[in-house]
Amino acid sequence: MPANTPSRTEQEVVSLGASHSPLFTLVTDRLRERILNGEYEPGERLVENKLSAELGVSRIPVREALRTLATEGLVLIEPRRGASVARLSADVAREMVEVRATLEGLNAKLAAQRRDPTLIAELEAVLQEGIEAAASGRTDQLLVLNSRFHDVLGNIAANSVLQEMVKSLRERTATLFGPANMVRARQNWDEHAQILQAVIAGDADLAALLATRHVYSAAKAAELPVGDKTRAA
Repeated sequence: MPANTPSRTEQEVVSLGASHSPLFTLVTDRLRERILNGEYEPGERLVENKLSAELGVSRIPVREALRTLATEGLVLIEPRRGASVARLSADVAREMVEVRATLEGLNAKLAAQRRDPTLIAELEAVLQEGIEAAASGRTDQLLVLNSRFHDVLGNIAANSVLQEMVKSLRERTATLFGPANMVRARQNWDEHAQILQAVIAGDADLAALLATRHVYSAAKAAELPVGDKTRAA
């Protein structure tokens, strides 16, 4: 490595230190991103010393970040064993998918009923970015754009309680869907486009059905033990 080329750890330190956000928030966001991207495998130990060295920070913000991620269901903290990436059982995964599918359906239904032209225009822009990223294989952008799409859809639905619940479930199921979503990226964004069209048309029932099926489709691609309950409707 050339003398003037910073190492990965040094690059992490520069990126963390250059921001005005609290260090704890930056560390939390960085670790969450690594977990959701599949950089850390389910069950993999998250050692404070190692993480603090990689990120160029003390153990305190790392410890706080791990505790926060534990409340989100992404990290498991056990006495005398420490932290590790949460591993969901098949039963819990099925239950979470069922609940998320139902809430995503309600979220899309409300969005179709409460269409805000400004927010819809914003969602159309995110959709276009996502389609282009999927087509060109820019997988590093897909996770952020996918989250952005669902966040804006939630803003259109205008129910803060629902949005908080759905966001929590998205974060907890992201490690299950992540690898499969990268493979089915184009299909994901085709499904997003269908949901958006139903919202624009004000077809609340169709928007709910498409959003619910979107979750079950992702679960099926990830080979989770759940079925699309909407097909019997």
